[in-house]
Amino acid sequence: MLFTIAAVLVVLWLLGAFAFHVGGGLIHLILVVAVIVVIVQLIQGRRV
Repeated sequence: MLFTIAAVLVVLWLLGAFAFHVGGGLIHLILVVAVIVVIVQLIQGRRV
């Protein structure tokens, strides 16, 4: 489910950044947070 959310955020970021210029810095901030969460989840998953 985490990867689905990250994928949706990437798609929305691409649409907002390149097509509609909507969201400004907010969508970029959300994307960065989503990428950090995915990376932390992958690192913690491999440790267990």
